[in-house]
Amino acid sequence: MEQRPIQRIKTISEFHRLRGFPPPEHPLISIVDYSKIVHSEDIGEISWVLDFYQISLKKGMMTKFRYGQQDYDFDEGLMFFMAPGQVFRIEAAKNPNAERSGWMLMIHPDFLWNTPLANITGRYEFFDYSVNEALFLSEKEKETLNAIVSTIGQEYHSAIDAFSKQIIISQIETLLHYSERFYHRQFITREKSSHEILGRLDAQLSTYFNSDDLISKGLPSVKSVAGALGVSPKYLSGLLKVLTGQSTQQHIHGKLIEKAKEKLSTTSLSVSEIAYQLGFEHSQSFSKLFKSKTKQSPLEFRQGFN
Repeated sequence: MEQRPIQRIKTISEFHRLRGFPPPEHPLISIVDYSKIVHSEDIGEISWVLDFYQISLKKGMMTKFRYGQQDYDFDEGLMFFMAPGQVFRIEAAKNPNAERSGWMLMIHPDFLWNTPLANITGRYEFFDYSVNEALFLSEKEKETLNAIVSTIGQEYHSAIDAFSKQIIISQIETLLHYSERFYHRQFITREKSSHEILGRLDAQLSTYFNSDDLISKGLPSVKSVAGALGVSPKYLSGLLKVLTGQSTQQHIHGKLIEKAKEKLSTTSLSVSEIAYQLGFEHSQSFSKLFKSKTKQSPLEFRQGFN
């Protein structure tokens, strides 16, 4: 497998700094003008990982993307979607002086917790590696999506009040519903890609985390999940490094933290009770892992919703 340096951009604010933009008006959501993003000459030497969602509509795309282990086709399409933790690489532009336009909507997962979009990747398959074609849009479809994104922009540029987040979430959901309609129209006959192992791993972890196995058996080991997938632990770790920039153990911990956030934001269970349900004998160990991954204690994360 091809190994390249991987640069992880953890926050939307960090992305703004790297691209020379002013700080975002909201730390968890931002819209930027695609025509103002400048790629350096050595951009193709690095693989990138974002810790937030990215939805982009771009015209004048003269570069090729390497998405996971496969090329992402922009020959006809205008729009594409990426979920947190997915590796991509931007290859050299065919014509760096070509006129570009469009927008990039970035959404941090924490903005979606305790909302109908908390499981966004589970609901919309176009965030998956199995999609390798950009979405082609008619002019009318493009206008529809541009109007929605414009509404999102107007809302977060305005003074934040008690209704702001719900209005933005509603608009994002509408944007995704339209995108699902357009993708269904475009890819009815699309073949599945070769990234099924990652999908099977996530399904396996989801089933495990939703059962009582965490309480009785604790966290699944790298060896056990690799065995269930029919591959060696070394192969699985190498595959995940390319696809997500993380080891198998880190991927398992990431899914565990997602489950912890779900319980913290949607239940009244104590931190100790949640730690027990997630297979931790001592709640201190759970709190330590949670803080190492999120920079917040479980209670601090929960208080963000109060």
